[in-house]
Amino acid sequence: MPIREFANKESIGVPFPNKQAMRIYSSLWNADDWATMGGRIKTDWTQAPFTASYRNFNANACAWSAGKSSCASMTTTSSTTSGGGTWQTQALDTSGRQRLEWVQKNFMIYNYCTDLKRFPQGLPPECKN
Repeated sequence: MPIREFANKESIGVPFPNKQAMRIYSSLWNADDWATMGGRIKTDWTQAPFTASYRNFNANACAWSAGKSSCASMTTTSSTTSGGGTWQTQALDTSGRQRLEWVQKNFMIYNYCTDLKRFPQGLPPECKN
C-alpha cells in the first residue's frame, strides 16, 4: 500500500521522471518544525544518534537502458487488485484510493501539498486537483 502518489502532471508543466532512471535515496534530517506538525511534536534528542535501516527490502522496478524502459511493453490495468499487469502500470481503483487516504490520514505527518506556511504564495501546481 503506497503512502504517497506522484501523479504524472506533465500536461500542466510539472516535470515527471518518465524518461530517465530513478534512484532510491533516504536520509535523516532535523525537521523540528515543518515535519512535526508545526513543532508540536518535539524531537527527543536524547535518543540520538538516529539511524535507519531496511530489512528484506526488494526494489521491484523497471530497468533503464539505451534510453528505453524495460516496462514499456507491459500492459495497463486500472485495478490494484486484479491479477493482470504489474504494479508499475497500475492505477488505484476506488478501494485503493480510499485505503491510501486512510493511511495518509492516520500515518502521514507531513504533506507539502497542504503546507500553506511553506508556500504562502500558493501551493505547487502538482498539488492542485
